[in-house]
Amino acid sequence: MAYSDRELLARIIECEAGGEGDNGMKAVASVIMNRVNSSQGEYARVSQGGNIRSIIYQKGQFDCASETLLGKYNEQNIYNMNPTEVHYNIADWALSGNRLSEIGICLWYLNPFKPSCNKTFPINRFWNISYKIR
Repeated sequence: MAYSDRELLARIIECEAGGEGDNGMKAVASVIMNRVNSSQGEYARVSQGGNIRSIIYQKGQFDCASETLLGKYNEQNIYNMNPTEVHYNIADWALSGNRLSEIGICLWYLNPFKPSCNKTFPINRFWNISYKIR
């Protein structure tokens, strides 16, 4: 089943930041839309002028966009999400051009409260893993 941009964005918001409150979910939505609207670099090439689907499914970017990780079924994927009104409202907010001012034009996000941070960013330990994408 092919999801609309709104549905896909609501699902990735729930999957990536459903437990992070409104600001966390808006931060994820803002970063995704910043990538979609990027005018130069890798994300401009991937989004091909504004393709949300291409950004979300770009290899190695969002674990939630994959049904398998490290050769095992990934239970926390966008296909298992059940977005609520909150997720759709944030998706609509982002699709309407809104962004969190704290995010600015950032193309990445991370949780600064985890016990240790990587020395370089972005980093994704699954970068070379083969993803199964619908």
